[in-house]
Amino acid sequence: MPARWYSLTEQEVVERLKTDLKKGLTDREVKERAARFGPNELLKAPKTPPWVLFLNQFKDFMVLVLLAATAVSGFLGEYADAVTIMIIVAVNAVLGFVQEYRAERSLEALKKLTSPEARVFRDGQERRVRTVELVPGDIVVLEEGDRVPADLRLLKTSSLEIEESALTGESLPVPKVETTLSGQDLALGDTFNMAYLGTVVTRGRGSGIVVHTGMATEMGQIAGMIQEVGQETTPLQRRLSQLGRWLVSFCLLICAVVVVVGILRGEEAYQMFLAGVSLAVAAIPEGLPAIVTVALAIGVQRMIKRNAIIRKLPAVETLGCATVICSDKTGTLTQNEMTVREVVIRGDTVEVSGEGYDPKGEFTGTVDRHREHFNLLMKAAALCNNSIIERGGISIGGLFRGLIKGRPAREWTVLGDPTEGALLVMASKAGFWREKIELKEPRESELPFDSERKRMTVVCRQPGGSLRAYVKGAPDVILDLCTHVYKNGLAVPLSSREKEEILTANAGLAEKALRVLAFAYRELPAETGKFTEELVENRLIYLGMAGMIDPPRPAAVKAVQTCRRAGIKVVMITGDHQLTARAIAGEMGILAKKDLVLTGRDLDAMPDQAFIEQVGRASVFARVSPRHKLKIVRALKQSGHVVAMTGDGVNDAPAVNEADIGVAMGITGTDVTKEASAMVLTDDNFSSIVAAIEEGRGIYDNIRKFIRYLLSCNTGEVLTMLIAMLAGLPLPLVPIQILWMNLVTDGLPAMALGVDPIDHDIMRRPPRHPRESVFSHGMAWRIVSNGTVIGLGTLVAFWIGARMGGTDLARTMAFNTIVFFQMFYVFTCRSEFHTILELGFFTNPYLVGAVLISTALQLAVDYVPFLQSIFHVVPLHGLHWAVILALSAAPTVSGILFQHLTGEARKKVMYLKV
Repeated sequence: MPARWYSLTEQEVVERLKTDLKKGLTDREVKERAARFGPNELLKAPKTPPWVLFLNQFKDFMVLVLLAATAVSGFLGEYADAVTIMIIVAVNAVLGFVQEYRAERSLEALKKLTSPEARVFRDGQERRVRTVELVPGDIVVLEEGDRVPADLRLLKTSSLEIEESALTGESLPVPKVETTLSGQDLALGDTFNMAYLGTVVTRGRGSGIVVHTGMATEMGQIAGMIQEVGQETTPLQRRLSQLGRWLVSFCLLICAVVVVVGILRGEEAYQMFLAGVSLAVAAIPEGLPAIVTVALAIGVQRMIKRNAIIRKLPAVETLGCATVICSDKTGTLTQNEMTVREVVIRGDTVEVSGEGYDPKGEFTGTVDRHREHFNLLMKAAALCNNSIIERGGISIGGLFRGLIKGRPAREWTVLGDPTEGALLVMASKAGFWREKIELKEPRESELPFDSERKRMTVVCRQPGGSLRAYVKGAPDVILDLCTHVYKNGLAVPLSSREKEEILTANAGLAEKALRVLAFAYRELPAETGKFTEELVENRLIYLGMAGMIDPPRPAAVKAVQTCRRAGIKVVMITGDHQLTARAIAGEMGILAKKDLVLTGRDLDAMPDQAFIEQVGRASVFARVSPRHKLKIVRALKQSGHVVAMTGDGVNDAPAVNEADIGVAMGITGTDVTKEASAMVLTDDNFSSIVAAIEEGRGIYDNIRKFIRYLLSCNTGEVLTMLIAMLAGLPLPLVPIQILWMNLVTDGLPAMALGVDPIDHDIMRRPPRHPRESVFSHGMAWRIVSNGTVIGLGTLVAFWIGARMGGTDLARTMAFNTIVFFQMFYVFTCRSEFHTILELGFFTNPYLVGAVLISTALQLAVDYVPFLQSIFHVVPLHGLHWAVILALSAAPTVSGILFQHLTGEARKKVMYLKV
């Protein structure tokens, strides 16, 4: 294929790529080209083979020490010990491998879910496909905020500008054209009729034909400069890594003391060395990083099921700290299914019936009295529009839509902007189908809508050859551009009194929480060749207004209530009129009596410091532009809040990126905003943000649970050995028993805590401080106190066993006591606020299963003959078990009963006070 696509005419490009400008490629052609050109993606770094992942498990320092201990055991003829240690090391390696492999698979799944999409024409229909599925010859539609999905030769442009800094280094957007360019060797930045993979549409719209995909693109040719970024670690993971290093140093010191004291007392040097290594392995929570990673991965998967995709792992931790959610109104808090309810023509109101996007409804009012005026307004609504009505996912022009059988009316949807979709549906109810009108009045040009202009204009060629501009936008903006008003088929000057009446009608619609758009038009000479804002958008003739509503999502209303209980402030940020925003916010429970409603003008007039002081009192920001959103986020952060910010448009990206938790809309969001975000909502629903915060809090809770469990158990094991050595007692546990304990009690039950269900009242607690220590709220004391109880209880069992039958029985009883201490204690760790009686024993079946498996394995050690000799245990009888269970269960059972009874008493006192 030629390299200079910019120098070819449109017809030459179409012929060389063998495509159809109107219908695009067929599915069969797409399949053939996909096989020939491959997927539209850049080469990725090679994946780590599974066998390498497995071998990496043996790099850990403590594992290497254990392997050295195995070699020493074998050299000294202790083959049973050597084989058992090897088995334990291998099992640990398998568990670690499984965890890492699952984490990699989860990451791959996330990448697929966040894969960007492109709008293409295939088989005559406009479709959304994953960019990886694009092939040369596809016709692609580009809109503001899109990331260009492949290298394109542009076919149509309408005020199209693309930011190409990723390729050229030039930060300013480049205006694009559709005309053929002359020249044999134009620089990349001078190919104004081309769009390149990875660049960003910053303004306007257009379409183009795919000329290169994947590694054949300009971006693909410099792919060697692009390196894949490794998986990001969270602040919690980094803090725990530091904690782990500190614990390693401390535990090695304690173990060294135990070894030295043992040797000085006359214990065998080899036995004490092995005991020291085993104790270090047991004391150091080497499984902690792996379990944290698994908990985060599982939490991320849970969030996906609740329509929230995490793009940046630190967001999982930050979610639990969120104090403010700044949310757009349309589509997030509301249903994003706009419906026109009222049309105002010359002071008369016409009511419109119907639901959603189904183009069935009635117009009630003085339509016949203003028939010509009404028809002109409907035509303006249909033509000044870029959305498409679909039924059952199929877009069929005009009256042919009615021929689709077997599809319920509820399946009508809109492809494009919901506001434009509502206007298109309104016009369709009146019999004005855009596809049909455009056959007689084809579009010549477009001045697209953007958040600063607050209006959109299209220029259409009339049957007689003249031109007419149709304009829609915010009523105050449109009125400022109007000099005339349409009356009885004529354009008459717009008086100040009429202008005041129109503004009053606009306020009346806004008070009903309706979003209002005004319509105007202008006749232009047939020979007009250049369509600019200055030439077209002035001396307009005012037509009327349409008021539409996007009702609140019922789930969002409940989610706002949940946020209030959770100590999270919800802030509505919208470009809508102040009255509309106030009405919706009041209906949803966002706006309290003393809360402020601020507009963009208020923000502009307010000094930065004054705004920082006032921002906490505001719950609604209306008539704001994207730059105001950035100002709001910064002010909230400076006042001490942890901010979640939603966004969809390309201009929202700075605010989304600035927020502590940037949230992009998965359906309506642009690729730029998604890349700037930490989280993507697959359903654009506010309740999904709240669900993600709930999951974030739950993940952090679960991490605290197994940290408490692991460190308490490890403290108990260390104290057991240390106190015994200092007290001059024989070793209460032999090395192989310590290693076995580390596998059985620290492994499966700890992992099961990582998937514990979220406490039912977790969203009734205030957000935690982002710098809060993982040991806060008394957890450090719980770890030390419970570890001490475990250690002392084990020594009591050892002492009783020695009295009942000698050292072998004493060690067997101590071994089983410390194991069952931990089996009971794990249920206490399930919540810091509720007892197991309140939670229910079987609400975490994984934990029950883990405890049962661990118990079965421990009993096998006790009673299988060849295992008895390996683990140096003797069979236990009824009295022995009575002592073991009494010692190991008593602290947990008494603690649960005490907590439960005192909790019930507290509830009764609170009830009496109420």
